[in-house]
Amino acid sequence: MPVILFLLVFFAYPTGLTLLRAFTHFDAPEVGGLDNITWVLGGAANRTILIRTFTVALLCTAFTALLAFPYAYLMTKVSSRWQTVMMGLLLVSMFFGILLRNFSWVVLLQMQGPVNDLIAALGFDRVRMLGTAPAVLMGMTHVLFPFMALPLYAVLKGIDPRLVLAAQSLGATPRNAFLQVYLPLAVPGLFAGALLVFVLALGFYITPAILGSPKQALISQVLYQQFETRAAFGRAGALAIVLLVAAMAFVLMANALQRRNKAYEG
Repeated sequence: MPVILFLLVFFAYPTGLTLLRAFTHFDAPEVGGLDNITWVLGGAANRTILIRTFTVALLCTAFTALLAFPYAYLMTKVSSRWQTVMMGLLLVSMFFGILLRNFSWVVLLQMQGPVNDLIAALGFDRVRMLGTAPAVLMGMTHVLFPFMALPLYAVLKGIDPRLVLAAQSLGATPRNAFLQVYLPLAVPGLFAGALLVFVLALGFYITPAILGSPKQALISQVLYQQFETRAAFGRAGALAIVLLVAAMAFVLMANALQRRNKAYEG
């Protein structure tokens, strides 16, 4: 009961109030009804921001999967001592403050930073990276990497390696054995990690605020601006509804694909 009361007071009530204001609080030229939702979906600038947000979230999910899969796979192949070291590296990266990790990217990507020094040493012109979508994508991939690697490792360590050896003994090449035997068994871990990363990336605020710019804003920055700067609670609530619906749609789609995969295995 104390946990339920805590969630009701500090989660359900403020969330419900924020969503309710999308239909009760209006700023000109909105006057009532679904005007706030229309403002979110009808404006060309808002549509661009929504597309940019979903694109960054999808790319972040793809990049974290590409980086986390070999890392998690390697964790299942090394000795227990090295497994502890690799797991420790993941956990330590999560314990560092998110502000520290983002400002580390500011140091790396600034015009006189190490990355641009390397580019200049190779004979190319320095590139402005801070305040761009690629910089935000790099920072988000770094921060969300453990959320993909840990679910993947939990699934990969349960896969019997003898299944791949059995496939090879029956004539499959190592590549086919990996693609047709090992990878399908790893799909639940990929689904779990992708679900976590995509939903978190949709509402990520700190990294876009530090590494991005207003010209490359994501929906979380617009939502904060409507809340903090303009006190446009109705518009902010409408943005929150769009984020909530998008996250729920992705969760339902992922669950449907996973059920389809299990039915296929059956």
